[in-house]
Amino acid sequence: TLDLSVWTAGQTGEENTNFFTEAQIWSAGVSGGWVLTGERGSSWRRGNLEYAFDLMPVFETWGNQRVHGGGLDPVILRWNFTAHTSRISSYLELAGGAVITSSNLPPGNTSSFNFTPKGGGGIYLWTRRRQSFDIGFRWAHISNANLGVNNPEFNGVQLRLGYHWYK
Repeated sequence: TLDLSVWTAGQTGEENTNFFTEAQIWSAGVSGGWVLTGERGSSWRRGNLEYAFDLMPVFETWGNQRVHGGGLDPVILRWNFTAHTSRISSYLELAGGAVITSSNLPPGNTSSFNFTPKGGGGIYLWTRRRQSFDIGFRWAHISNANLGVNNPEFNGVQLRLGYHWYK
């Protein structure tokens, strides 16, 4: 099964002060995915494994600084739970990628290229037979993995909304 979607996400988190309201990020993009397996498991664990990727042409920060950029998540592994009601199902996912920004992120002697691991889950609200609205909640991390002189980080929570078409 092919999974095509558009999405937008908002994040809030900390860079230097350990306050989750310190910095905010808004991002948006498109995603493509493929279901790799048939249904596996039993009971509430029953589901299938999907590989996906995100293209993120919109990446805007504010709070400590105003920065824009874009990114790519080339690896998203998602477990789609298939034990569900007729209108709602859930998923868990892990993702990894990178973002390139107009200036160093977080501010200081860091890097404009950062890695972006994420993990979380969400629910699909089925609107039609092969279409769904997606509400996801993730933990998100941004850091340069010591590519800059310093390696500060952004840690935050992300709310993501998307719409999927399945072929």
